[in-house]
Amino acid sequence: MGHQSRRISPATLFMLSMNGIIGSGWLFAPLYAAKVAGPAAIISWLIGGLAAILVAVTFAELSTMLPVAGGTTHIPQLSHGTFASYILSWIAWITALMLAPIEVQAVLQYASLFFPSLMHEAGGVVSLTPWGYLWASILMVSLCLVNVLSYRGLMRFNFILFVFKFSVILLTIFTLLNTRFNSANFSGTLSAAGSPEGWKAILSAVATAGIVLAFNGFKSGVELAGETRKLAIAIPLSTAGSVVACLLLYIGLQICFIGALDPSSIQNGWQNLNYTGDIGPFVGLAAALGLFWLLKLLYVNSVVSPLGAGLIYVTATARILYAMSRMGYVPKFLSRLNNQRFPVWAIAVNFVFGMLSFLPLPGWQAMVNFLISAMVITYAMGPVALMCLRYSLPDKERPFRLPFANLICPFAFYCCNLFSYWTGWETISKLGIVLFIGFLIFGVSYARGNVKIEKRDLKTSLWLVPYLAGIIIMSYLGSFGGVGLIPFGWDFLVMALFSLIIFQLAVQSRVALDSAKITEFLASESMALEHG
Repeated sequence: MGHQSRRISPATLFMLSMNGIIGSGWLFAPLYAAKVAGPAAIISWLIGGLAAILVAVTFAELSTMLPVAGGTTHIPQLSHGTFASYILSWIAWITALMLAPIEVQAVLQYASLFFPSLMHEAGGVVSLTPWGYLWASILMVSLCLVNVLSYRGLMRFNFILFVFKFSVILLTIFTLLNTRFNSANFSGTLSAAGSPEGWKAILSAVATAGIVLAFNGFKSGVELAGETRKLAIAIPLSTAGSVVACLLLYIGLQICFIGALDPSSIQNGWQNLNYTGDIGPFVGLAAALGLFWLLKLLYVNSVVSPLGAGLIYVTATARILYAMSRMGYVPKFLSRLNNQRFPVWAIAVNFVFGMLSFLPLPGWQAMVNFLISAMVITYAMGPVALMCLRYSLPDKERPFRLPFANLICPFAFYCCNLFSYWTGWETISKLGIVLFIGFLIFGVSYARGNVKIEKRDLKTSLWLVPYLAGIIIMSYLGSFGGVGLIPFGWDFLVMALFSLIIFQLAVQSRVALDSAKITEFLASESMALEHG
């Protein structure tokens, strides 16, 4: 009842990852990035994309070596034991849980251009009305049903979404570039890159404008590795390969967006960028330029792109909860599969909690800002676990082996910590609430005997305490919404030293593994077998 089959091809997994990456990010992030960093937002995309590639390639090696469903839960279990696995999988589940609601929120924000009763604005924040909440429920249920009812239907729908979404994106880029391109709109790029305040804006845009979120879909390959064939090709292609492809698309979208703006719309400063259709920037541009055929395509794609990504997030998030159930962190019934071999109960529970996320975090950007700081902590586990398993299992077969891992892993870990720091104190401060709830649930599971912790597990997880506390303290003392005790510029050095110390501490406190234990683990998960 708990086994899954290897039925996903490399091409299918690549399209799944691409569909997961290209969601609402392309609809909103170019506008928000431009408002924060101006034309230098292009640099923000390069920084975010290159860092995401470094993180993705660490997960590529891990997932080819350990092809299991819900890798975000299992990988820290093998590298640092039960307690570390629980904390990180809890954070991963909370963040992944909100990804599908974010995409649904994006659909409804676009739809509100035609149906104003879906949204209302208060204090500059756009949130759902009761009618909007009803339609959010309908869309969320639809995404869940597609996942539950048919594997073949899910894959066919994924292919159709892939072809349509990327055709529209490419048409948008080339049409806007050919219709209106004001090179003067890029005049502030060099000056921004040459000043401390300019760089602060560039780096803030990476974390707060949806750029980090825009690359999140690459983790779909990690969560679905246990159901994938030809791992040596499929996993690197779906992780690093999908990020590279989408980075090129995002840069093209940012360039055509900035170039197509009427100079009068930015004469009062990029932060005041505002025009008709602001809730959907590319829709606003197409309308202003008289491109009505493109306008219609964008309206359709404003539904298709987010729902396509939301569909993949429902799929991947269910695998995280499925893995947590098999580990004993949450009730066992959540790992039950239906006849289509989908974790149906995990999908149902994710739906309920996903709907609740609309209440405290109304609006697309409000959801994004909360997610990023927690999300990148789960990313940070990739480079840490890779180095741990390199030392513990040097002879273990790795279908994909990352070159220069000794240099890439510490730097990727540093990038993850910077992303979290750049989100600002207001966002980081909310992490404590999420962690506190997680500790309570873990305590209940431990008290009921569902989870067993040995002294070894506590010892190998101790590095997490100074790590999480250090991120929070640095955010409070820093210049991104904090008290400014650590000035901008010096915070890079402080974070580098902090990251290096924590990285070494994490690697030194790893669990001692051998190949026999890994073989036993893979067999117990029944992930290495093909099922019809």
